[in-house]
Amino acid sequence: MTETAYPKTQPLESPLYGLEARRVSAWFGKHKVLERVTLDMPPGSVTALIGPSGCGKSTFLRILNRMHEMIPGAQLSGEVLLAGQDIYHASQRPQHVRSRIGMVFQKPNPFPTMSIYDNVLSGLRLAGIKVRDKDSLVESCLRRAGLWDEVRSRLSTPGGALSGGQQQRLCIARSLAVSPDVLLMDEPCSALDPTSTRRVEETIAEISSQVTIVIVTHNMQQAQRVSHYCAFFLAGAGEPGGIVESGTTEQLFGDPHDPRTADYVHGRFG
Repeated sequence: MTETAYPKTQPLESPLYGLEARRVSAWFGKHKVLERVTLDMPPGSVTALIGPSGCGKSTFLRILNRMHEMIPGAQLSGEVLLAGQDIYHASQRPQHVRSRIGMVFQKPNPFPTMSIYDNVLSGLRLAGIKVRDKDSLVESCLRRAGLWDEVRSRLSTPGGALSGGQQQRLCIARSLAVSPDVLLMDEPCSALDPTSTRRVEETIAEISSQVTIVIVTHNMQQAQRVSHYCAFFLAGAGEPGGIVESGTTEQLFGDPHDPRTADYVHGRFG
């Protein structure tokens, strides 16, 4: 795929919220998988989580919107702050947290028999959110997801009839419909062809000034293209994963402080 540098413009003043993880550790039963992870994910930016398989990136991502607790035997400690409030505080309802911190999964998961139009609105219905002008909202979300021009004449056709890349952008549109503060993406392009990957990356670049994004990716070139900040995760043999180094993408790839980071981003392992 031809390398493309996407714009990384950030607003001077952003009304958005970022996320802050503070000393987050996680277990599956008695097996500890994350060790005291602390990371700032600034508002109106893209933070990429990189590192080899099995180092806890996807577990950490699921912790950020309380999906980790849905796994039997899963436990965690530490805090995840959104707008200064711990999302795991007893006063926070998981459903409300997940409406503010959306998730786009590795495999596109639109409702296959539901129309494109209804797919966009489905998250609102599940959350019990009423909208006066549904047509305008659907168009706005599909435009933001870079899909409107491709589907505007067939909004009543099933979402499952779209290509893989279009389905993934439909899932992004569905997530945007509930106006989340944060959008989490777990390897959103890993199952897509290069052209579809480019379109999803363009969408990420276009919406990153409107919603805080945290993305897990194994593609180092993609991390460089789309992110403003990076965190490098690593786990030793039989040890829980953790962050070796974090910082701006430019610094992490251009002048990493830890030799393990340099080895990974330059393809010497992983």
